[in-house]
Amino acid sequence: MLRGTAPRVCWLWILLSSVLIWRVHCASAQSCHEVKTAFQLRQVGSLRLVPETAATDADLLICKHQGPTCCTRKMEESYYAAAQRDTLQNILSYSFELKYLILGHASSFQDTFHSLLSFTLNHTYSLFDSTYQTISHDAKPLVSTLFSDLELYLRGDARISVEYSVQSFYDKLFPLVYQHLVNPGLGSNVSAWSSEGSKCLRATRHDVKPFGPHPQELAQGLSRALVAGRALSRALKVGAEVLNATELVGMARQCGRALVRMQFCPHCRGLTLIRPCGGLCLNVMRGCLAGLAELDGPWRRYVALLERLSGALAGGYELELALLRIRERINDAILTAQLHGPHLSAVVGKVCGSLTEPVSSTPVSPTSRTLSPSLHPTIDLQTSVTSSSPTTLPDTGNQHEHITLKRRSLPLKSSKNDKPRSLKKISKEFMGYIQRYKSFFSTLPVMLCEGEVVMDENTCWSGEDVVESYTGHVVGNGLQAQRHNPEIKVRSADPILINVKEKLEHFNQEMWGEVGLGTDGGEDVETSSGDAAEGSSECDDEDGCQGSGHGEEDKTVLTKKEVHVRIPPQEAIIPIQPPNSRPKPGAHSSGVVHIPTISSVLFLPLLLKIQLLLWPDGF
Repeated sequence: MLRGTAPRVCWLWILLSSVLIWRVHCASAQSCHEVKTAFQLRQVGSLRLVPETAATDADLLICKHQGPTCCTRKMEESYYAAAQRDTLQNILSYSFELKYLILGHASSFQDTFHSLLSFTLNHTYSLFDSTYQTISHDAKPLVSTLFSDLELYLRGDARISVEYSVQSFYDKLFPLVYQHLVNPGLGSNVSAWSSEGSKCLRATRHDVKPFGPHPQELAQGLSRALVAGRALSRALKVGAEVLNATELVGMARQCGRALVRMQFCPHCRGLTLIRPCGGLCLNVMRGCLAGLAELDGPWRRYVALLERLSGALAGGYELELALLRIRERINDAILTAQLHGPHLSAVVGKVCGSLTEPVSSTPVSPTSRTLSPSLHPTIDLQTSVTSSSPTTLPDTGNQHEHITLKRRSLPLKSSKNDKPRSLKKISKEFMGYIQRYKSFFSTLPVMLCEGEVVMDENTCWSGEDVVESYTGHVVGNGLQAQRHNPEIKVRSADPILINVKEKLEHFNQEMWGEVGLGTDGGEDVETSSGDAAEGSSECDDEDGCQGSGHGEEDKTVLTKKEVHVRIPPQEAIIPIQPPNSRPKPGAHSSGVVHIPTISSVLFLPLLLKIQLLLWPDGF
């Protein structure tokens, strides 16, 4: 009998054990503990929203499926907000790097421009302190205003014109030169100088041309040399505005639902560790960022423009030499007026009449006026420059025969506190960085998916279930490609992005034409990246390399594509002659007076001194 009951007891225990194991398994499968842990770690919302066990009657809108689920409608809403929040934060983290690069280098360029202008301002001051002391006090405010205008011009101020600023400077300088240098007797009694006479001199300066061709040459030279720096300042400002505008763009509702389905719907089934498939992620991200991807073409042309402009600044010393020439251009202009003093006095006498008033009158000096600091901020003087061996001008009336200009050495002292980097080094550094972001808007979905997808796993989440590989069609970038996107339906781009795209396209077209770089950069979209990389590894002129145009005056290489800016050679100064008159027999047999000038080649030793002063740590 015991033999008959023993097998029955054994089978009974086996059956009870199986039922107990099945119940424990079912209880563990219906637990939502892991879902609650993930809910807390990703800071989705309150833990009270997560049920303790899975349910089958949940009224879900996004993560629908047959079977028990750990999600509720409230959890879906929290998942929706969290998915949009995390994605926007990831986008901002990538765009912040690019915006920091643009704004940081914009500040570096402006600091370097300011240092160069400050030095050349002092350099120009020394001309009046050492050579033209009689007008130094009244001429310095005019020089300061000119350099303030140049700094505003380099910052991209649309109200400033180099041509107007230079001509205005010479208009205001003419009364000082005529009163104190051409006719020193007029300047001996200031109270007798007529304010109407000063107005007449300023008004007729363009017709009388007392300074010869030097005002026009200075204006043209500065316009050519500063155009790349000004364009780069404007371009960097526009780039920052584009990135700021893209940060204001929100995500469409369809995008938020697709993000929840990709990131959080597996959690509803207790699959908190599964990652989305690569194809699924690309489709979702390219659908969500379809409007941003439309900026890819204009942005590539914009980056090509930045590379060209920074390459122009890194290719030579045209800007530095043009600023250094301001002093010599002003000196040559004053010498020209002195040289033709008798003829100039005769012409002015016919045009303006008497320039003096009775001593009892109280005229107003034209140079006593000061300009508003708000309109023309004074450039801080950072370097003290002195001058020795001043220009020798004979006191006799025969100024046509003996005018000599001696070379002056400038004792330069370096500053230990202010050590900005050279313009060439900043430009090359910026070229190396910015070319990496040429395809920023087209590669942004890929960068976002790199943090979402684990490539070495055998299974992934397809949006509906766990699979070995994603079988859906993976679309490309842009609005047109999203018509075939299986994960998200995109109807149109955000109006903000449409406006940004139009503005960027207009700016590219305007700048490529204004700077004179030829085409709009379309052919550089695919090739200039390699060119920039090649150019960034070139040998510097400071390292002793040849052939970069460092010491050439006739041309400055702008880009790899052989775009040149021509600088005409120094022209001889033609003496001003009254109508229907002949030059005096004792003046100059050749009819041409050559005023000594300093060419770009002779400027190079001074330029090296400036580099040692401003950048003592090297390039």
